[in-house]
Amino acid sequence: MWNVTVYNTMKKVSKIILGAVLGIFLMSFSTTNLGTYSSADSFDYRSIGNYAFTYNEKLSYRVHYGFINAANIKMQVGSKPLTVNGRKTYYIKAEGKTLSTFDWMFKVRDKFETYLDQDALIPQKFIKAVQEDNYKDHDLVYFKHDKKSLYSSKVKGNMKMPQYTQDIISALYYARNLDFASAKIGQEYPLNIYLDKEIYNLKFKYAGKQIIKTDVGKVKCIKLVPKLVVDRVFKNEDDMTVWITDDKNKIPVRVKAKIAVGSLKVDLTSYSNLRHPFSSKVKK
Repeated sequence: MWNVTVYNTMKKVSKIILGAVLGIFLMSFSTTNLGTYSSADSFDYRSIGNYAFTYNEKLSYRVHYGFINAANIKMQVGSKPLTVNGRKTYYIKAEGKTLSTFDWMFKVRDKFETYLDQDALIPQKFIKAVQEDNYKDHDLVYFKHDKKSLYSSKVKGNMKMPQYTQDIISALYYARNLDFASAKIGQEYPLNIYLDKEIYNLKFKYAGKQIIKTDVGKVKCIKLVPKLVVDRVFKNEDDMTVWITDDKNKIPVRVKAKIAVGSLKVDLTSYSNLRHPFSSKVKK
């Protein structure tokens, strides 16, 4: 009975393993379907720019399930701008893979790709290709921000969306450009996210600052707490905490979560080609 419970829990947890880092656990945030949106209003591309990351940035993470090393996550920004929908974009790829020693419980091979508008920091194109045990899923999405709509291969047509809708990868890189300098404890940050034929309204809140020990040394961090769905995996809506570097890079360093059976932890293990010096790293 215990093995069945663990398997069923891990089957659901595996769906958020990659999302643990991608988009600050966006896949597991408390969500509300936003319904239908009007496209009557005119749309102008915003110009906010990117000050947190650059080409060829690479981030690697280790996922722990309890004391077990369960999976690895790799995120990389492409080496040059690519044009999509007539706009220059950052090509960003994120891959999650369970280790061979963990595959017996639940095998995960997930890949997400986004083409993030360089100036507006919104996605122009998104590709999802996941394999979780015998389950496979694929989605190709083109965002039509000027028409407040998107095309999805899963929908096999167009669907309406609010302005500045993100995908789960673009949302992370957009969020890294948010300014937390004057944030107050408990302050919430909303995001509109497209995932699997739905538009969701997601939230996370600012929870202060903390110095933590990591695989890359002691790091000064900003703490963020996503609002979770209370279900078979999470017992409380605040059972997850995310730490990002308290510097201009705002790299996700650690994610910790309590789940129904055990705990989940994601740690940064390596990084390269950062845009700014890793100034939040505490010198010995």
